[in-house]
Amino acid sequence: MIEKVLIANRGEIALRVIRTCKALGIKTVAVYSDEDYNSMHVKQASEAYHIGEAAPAKSYLNQEKILEVILSAGADAVHPGYGFLSENDDFARLCEKNKINFIGPSADSMNLCGDKMRCKAAMLKAKVPTVPGSPDLVKDVEEAVSIANDIGYPVLLKSVYGGGGRGIRLANNDKELREGFVSVTGESIAAVGKSAILVEKFLEKTRHIEYQMARDKHGNTVHIFERECSIQRRNQKLIEQTPSPAVDEEIRERIGEIVCNAAKAVDYTNLGTAEFLRADNGDFYFIEINARLQVEHPITEYVSGLDLVKLQLDIANGEEIPFKQSDLKMNGYAIECRINAEDTFLDFAPSTGPVPNVTIPAGPGVRCDTYLYPGCTVSPFYDSLMAKLVTWGQTFEESRTRMLAALNDFYIQGVETSIPLYKTILSSEEYKNGQLSTDFLKRFDMIDRLTEDLKNEKIDKSEAAIAAAIIHSEYLKSRIQNDASASSNWKYKLD
Repeated sequence: MIEKVLIANRGEIALRVIRTCKALGIKTVAVYSDEDYNSMHVKQASEAYHIGEAAPAKSYLNQEKILEVILSAGADAVHPGYGFLSENDDFARLCEKNKINFIGPSADSMNLCGDKMRCKAAMLKAKVPTVPGSPDLVKDVEEAVSIANDIGYPVLLKSVYGGGGRGIRLANNDKELREGFVSVTGESIAAVGKSAILVEKFLEKTRHIEYQMARDKHGNTVHIFERECSIQRRNQKLIEQTPSPAVDEEIRERIGEIVCNAAKAVDYTNLGTAEFLRADNGDFYFIEINARLQVEHPITEYVSGLDLVKLQLDIANGEEIPFKQSDLKMNGYAIECRINAEDTFLDFAPSTGPVPNVTIPAGPGVRCDTYLYPGCTVSPFYDSLMAKLVTWGQTFEESRTRMLAALNDFYIQGVETSIPLYKTILSSEEYKNGQLSTDFLKRFDMIDRLTEDLKNEKIDKSEAAIAAAIIHSEYLKSRIQNDASASSNWKYKLD
């Protein structure tokens, strides 16, 4: 049984894992870089060890150093969180070699899921629908152009080794494809030292819908409902919700069965996510498996009543999933907003620096996973995600209005945030009506609407300030008059 877990990560996900381990009586080991010496996860863990400089390559991506800490601390398991080494099959294999329980899929399964072409071939064999595109890796740009002309523009160029929205380019014609091919190749080589590219048909007005899946070492497989992740910027998710307004019970069951088949096709164990694009005509196309816990897992926890980190630990311990598919019932509606430190008006450029003060929202149906505290720092070395704000309601409208209230209560001093944009999105009729798609921001001019909302808010605040000044002025006049009256009776009052 797992007794001590090293969390090979930082920030809010490290805190999230620590929280469940504490509840289960499992000791935790934190690792930290120079930059994270005063971070919350360092304070909350049972033990903490310094692993290097601020740059990820010299700390959180340093496999040998992390292994050294695992062994010296006597940890018998490692939780990778998400990002960093979470989908690195070399690290998973290193753990397996040293008899360390990697809380995730096997190295072989992770390697297969991370290779988009091999994974796609496995899905086709399992009769999982995939996006039309190249049957194999494209050898060069000329072959990419030929395939694009066969399936028709627009197309996506995708690096097999990409992830998190990186290594993807949209091409509408031969010229854009040739330029994109160079960019994607360069990004892939810079990220992982090698490049392999495929071409896929770009489906317009699509929804991004993913399914949480779980499979134990005994072959028991379940899906834990879907999450709608269509509101994105640069192929990275901003707002997620469950259930999806485009999924009814029949679709949920049908695609859920496909998800379970996908997990079996790659011999997947532990928790993962099968991701799909839903075309405007209602067809679903598999795009990839994320072989880790997802950022947006809290909304699934809200509607399922499960602790997904606990489920990960149970499966890693060799236990069977303690429920069947028929036992799972979706309860209510949940929304997550990723609170990022970035400037919406500078193309979502990161905003970093000290946070002198912060107010974290709370209340019924409100959850906030965050590393923020007054006096902390948002580092330029790591991802811009500062917090995950999640709300639950018995109805979608209750969850949405709770989210708006929570966003209004969330105060972060010192850095620019995505909060104003989310308030504009959640207040829009398009969002309320479920008109979601991966081009939602552009399609409905959300940045322009945000600009108008901020102008109106400034006017409202100015009017409020004027009103407050008038009230204050009247109050001062009244005080002066009262003081004058009082001074004429000063002797009497003293007596």
